[in-house]
Amino acid sequence: MTQPARLAVLISGGGSNLAALMEACKDPAYGAEVVLVVADRDGCGGSTLAEEQGIPTATLKVRDYDSREAWDQALADTLKSAQPDLVVSAGFLKMFGPAVLRSFPGTIINTHNSLLPAFPGIHGPADALNHGVKIAGATLFVVDEGMDTGQILAQCTVPVLDDDTEETLLERIKVAERAQLVETVGIMVRHGWRVEGRRAFLNRAQ
Repeated sequence: MTQPARLAVLISGGGSNLAALMEACKDPAYGAEVVLVVADRDGCGGSTLAEEQGIPTATLKVRDYDSREAWDQALADTLKSAQPDLVVSAGFLKMFGPAVLRSFPGTIINTHNSLLPAFPGIHGPADALNHGVKIAGATLFVVDEGMDTGQILAQCTVPVLDDDTEETLLERIKVAERAQLVETVGIMVRHGWRVEGRRAFLNRAQ
């Protein structure tokens, strides 16, 4: 039997995306297991969820290091110790530096709550509302050195309703985003993916 793919998941909060991945991993047919959870701050609910399931966790706060470069190297070393096949940035609010990107070329993915390349950064739903768009959504992409600029693996859409607030739109995006993350990671670990220039492609079952 093929060994499940090893996932390292990076979080900054409650870990709703992590929880969805952990639930999916309970099914052997999904093809993956979470082997490490890394948070960038204390008190993340996602870390508690992982610990309750016996998954190793680590907390690496930037302020605990002499420089951002030192933090980035520590993150790279922590991730490498788990030997992940895929690194999933799931609500992780830090950009990666050269040490991490060199250690995991093309195997770090991030989920973002807008339809990139529109509305990058941390205010995607608010920016969507302020621009009056009628369709919002979420994007899963391969991480590069830019802010939300990597090759797009998958996107999903949600309608923007006339009475939406930032909070109501964000909640609907989160539901679609979680489903997309679980589905796409499953395809990636079972069938693979490839990047060609600015485009990324999911391999499908034959």
